[in-house]
Amino acid sequence: MPIEGVGTAIAAFVGFTERYDPAQGDPTDPAGVRPQLVTSWPQYERVYGTFAPGSMLPHAVRGFFENGGGAAYICRIPTGAEPAPAVSTVTLPVAEEAGGDGLTLSALAPGKNLEVEVVAPAAAEEGGAIGTDWTFRVYEDGSLREELPGLQFSGRSPRTLERAVNERSTFVRVEVPPLQGANLAERAPAVGRYPLTAPPVRAATVTVADLAGSELDRTGYQGLAIADNVTMVAVPDLVSVATRTDDTLDEEMFLGAQRQLIDFCEASRTRMAVLDTPPGLNATRALEWRSRLGRDSAFAALYYPNVVVGNPLARAGATGGELNLTVPAAGHVCGVWARTDAARGVWKAPANEAVRGIARLELDVTTGEQDLLNPEGVNCIRSFGTYGTKIWGARTLAKSDPSWRYIPVRRLFNYVEESIRRGTQWAVFEPNDMDLQQRVKRNITSFLRGLWTEGACVGATPEQAFYVLCDESNNPSTSVDEGKLIVEVGIAPVKPAEFVIFRISQWQGGGAATE
Repeated sequence: MPIEGVGTAIAAFVGFTERYDPAQGDPTDPAGVRPQLVTSWPQYERVYGTFAPGSMLPHAVRGFFENGGGAAYICRIPTGAEPAPAVSTVTLPVAEEAGGDGLTLSALAPGKNLEVEVVAPAAAEEGGAIGTDWTFRVYEDGSLREELPGLQFSGRSPRTLERAVNERSTFVRVEVPPLQGANLAERAPAVGRYPLTAPPVRAATVTVADLAGSELDRTGYQGLAIADNVTMVAVPDLVSVATRTDDTLDEEMFLGAQRQLIDFCEASRTRMAVLDTPPGLNATRALEWRSRLGRDSAFAALYYPNVVVGNPLARAGATGGELNLTVPAAGHVCGVWARTDAARGVWKAPANEAVRGIARLELDVTTGEQDLLNPEGVNCIRSFGTYGTKIWGARTLAKSDPSWRYIPVRRLFNYVEESIRRGTQWAVFEPNDMDLQQRVKRNITSFLRGLWTEGACVGATPEQAFYVLCDESNNPSTSVDEGKLIVEVGIAPVKPAEFVIFRISQWQGGGAATE
């Protein structure tokens, strides 16, 4: 039975989502805490909603698909004791120069991408006195869904305005907060178009233990026990969890969570942790961060710096809100890994590859800084002007054993080991004799020869590229009596040309020069 290669480009992302819809996801998991597979950004939006303030996971998932990813598991972390998903709200600014709080609009249902346009009466637009017949228009995903004309702010009580909106609208509810000494006319909103924004996730109630979760309960990344095809794991919302209420970073919490994730991936022997440095670090502090992380592991890779993306919550016509956001690069990096696997193979280093879907890098890395960071296992993402923004490193965090220095080497062995393990399941409980040993050897040899043909192994011949040993020399009668079939496999993997060195010298060619 021929051995088929397993998938190598399945990612898992752990963090917060805007909401969860069991009807679109898993009806047997109403809280949405078990890892669930999505294969596109639109499918993610149907199940988990769109972007939410304070949540990094949606940016990572979209970056993954934009960069070539094809499938990812979402490990959703509930953000606290919320009786129901948080609805989106907006407080409209008042038109008067005196300012103050205006009326508040909130969505009737969570998870809807709504905007409200305020249209003033003609007299107000021409600079005259504010009259009647203001209009609210409600848009969902950019399309006009309802119009509420005839709203009055002159000579009316706040309760009258609230009833006029709340009894007619199927999308929003209005509330006019009390303000001492101000009448309703002074609370008329400024003309404009305003998005209803969900409140930030309440990450303060979440701990590092929640991110890790439980294998028994199928939560967090420990819940990936039910998704053994996952090969990349990232926790983009670690920065949200480790950020204190005063917006400072709990660095020890951040480091501890990264170490736990590395331990998890090492124990699995089939997954790699894709890590980010915290935002705001210069190159010197990034190097210090690597030292403080202190892990010597071939099952983790660290990337620097963070990336800057457009803020999808900052829409045209809205007041406030940053146009760009700094987010971890792990989702984009996992997408590049997946794209490289599909185009070249898992043995190709996922470096010198363009990073898509970003506005810029948080900080630009110089060649001198790269020369300091790369040997320590910090993979830089660099901008090369018109050449593009590219991943410019392919190292693991392995320091003591140079055999596992490179990401493609570790991932190639993960791929080979898992493919052989699954592809030889048929041999379990077969008679352990010479015939079985030769059949297993032929299957594995055929599989490895295919990899050598594709360029995954070094060597001019298959004999130079790999070997498979499975006979009486490593299967003595004592092993057979114990029910063991032992197969020894050796591979000479290709390694990336990390440094391309040119030696240029002056050569006096041809005949002697004449005057």
